[in-house]
Amino acid sequence: MRELIGSGAAGLRRQLGNGLFARVAGPDGPRNRERIHHTPGPRWFGPERPVRRVHGDASMFIGGLSALLLQSLHPLAMAAVAAHSGYRGDPWGRLQRTSTFLAVTTYGTAAHAQEACEQVRAVHERVRGVTPEGEAYHAADPRLLGWVHAAEVDSFLRAHQRYGARPLSASGCDGYVADTARVAAALGVTDPPTTRAELARVLDGYRPQLRASAQARQAARFLLLDPPVPLAARLPYGVLAANAVSLLPSWAARELRLPRLPVVDEWCVRPLGSAVTSAVRWAMAPARPATAPATG
Repeated sequence: MRELIGSGAAGLRRQLGNGLFARVAGPDGPRNRERIHHTPGPRWFGPERPVRRVHGDASMFIGGLSALLLQSLHPLAMAAVAAHSGYRGDPWGRLQRTSTFLAVTTYGTAAHAQEACEQVRAVHERVRGVTPEGEAYHAADPRLLGWVHAAEVDSFLRAHQRYGARPLSASGCDGYVADTARVAAALGVTDPPTTRAELARVLDGYRPQLRASAQARQAARFLLLDPPVPLAARLPYGVLAANAVSLLPSWAARELRLPRLPVVDEWCVRPLGSAVTSAVRWAMAPARPATAPATG
């Protein structure tokens, strides 16, 4: 009976893990994973670096959603996303491209990481336009890139420290920010922050430029109320989304008109977020090889 239960749990784990991986990594996921992890050569980050711990944890599901909400508060960044990213027409494709980029730059060879950054820079160079208010934007603008980077790194780190399996020490947090600065510089960010204190100062420096445009509120409604997920996944996704909102700085949630009740956050939202994140971590953990039965 115990073996039967264990076999059933293992089957469920494989089914959930494979389904999540297919959604996040896309049809080329297995091939990309082989290329990223098994191509020989030097890496930007060794196995001991904090960026590997953060980007390999299930807390990234919450951190990624929260980052999108926070990034949307720069009107120029949001206008570029609305006009050029196809987040409504192909949201899963956008997620898969982003997750592949993170995996390549975090775990791949230095040559592959540099190539990925150059490809993104080429795309950014072509992304130009005008906001609905008539303000010109260019995705390759270092200041705009700096905002996107800072908002992303802050969100990933906040999520890891709250929901990660092994939160970082203070020095580990600084190490994570320093690691991500390596990628940011390759993408064209000028003088990216290398400590958590510098990151906080950079975010504060952008505050006067930030506001919730109509496009930002539309994006928030899409991400939180009309997500492109199967009906069976709506409940766990809703938990992740609620925790993404809970993770936002208070001023950002107010700008986006997203309700937050501290008591509900503490006693309901966060515990459920920890539970769902743990379930995702369990489902996506590498399967352990079966052990041979003991013989007498």
